[in-house]
Amino acid sequence: MRIHVVSDVHGNVDALRRAGEGADVFICLGDLILFIDYADHGQGIFAELFGQENADRFIALRTEKRFAEAREFSRRLWDSLEGGAWPHIERAVRRQYAALFEAMPSPAYLTYGNVDLPQMWGDYLREGHRVLDGEVAEIGGLRFGFVGGGLRTVYRTPNEIDDEEYAAKVAAVGEVDVLCCHIPPAVPDLLYDTVARRFERGSEAVLEAIHRTRPRYVLFGHVHQPLAKRMRIGRTECVNVGHFRAAGVPYVLEL
Repeated sequence: MRIHVVSDVHGNVDALRRAGEGADVFICLGDLILFIDYADHGQGIFAELFGQENADRFIALRTEKRFAEAREFSRRLWDSLEGGAWPHIERAVRRQYAALFEAMPSPAYLTYGNVDLPQMWGDYLREGHRVLDGEVAEIGGLRFGFVGGGLRTVYRTPNEIDDEEYAAKVAAVGEVDVLCCHIPPAVPDLLYDTVARRFERGSEAVLEAIHRTRPRYVLFGHVHQPLAKRMRIGRTECVNVGHFRAAGVPYVLEL
């Protein structure tokens, strides 16, 4: 069985349309929309609404970890929009979701990323798209568990949840052959982004599940340029499937 897995699509519609070619099964681990592009500041919803110069400033503040200043700067920009921020955000996100789900291979198994807006997905899912979060699917005779979303951070992305809620989803999955998450287990080498020069948040609950249930694979994304792309923990192969917006090709798992 050949399985294609992607994560951190961030608006790469053209590559997504080709990502299922040659696969028996397609899996997407979330982060579909592009809100801010740290590689090209002129791309994404923020630059679309406020221009690249303001995106340059906002990204610089966040990169320098001046989060309070970044929040105040962005708040002033959002407050300047006629009718408030949400209608503008919603329109931009819906435009992206419409294009992304139209391009999404089918059939597909999907879970959410930390920048996704789960409440909107139902409006764009097509036949053959199955969303799982804290749930299990049998694929090729193996048990695949899915845990979406991210943990709370100073970046305050839209789909961050408390550690306890995330751990409950991991527990609900139980023993599986392959655990599919958006965020990595809490292992420093898997969490450090070598370009952003910072640690992202990983899950202690996923790490504990690896030690306790020993799945064959744990697949995840979230960290775009990790210090380590893969690592073995006991019998479990932990794999960052890659930053799909940049790479444009899926990770291939053959079972």
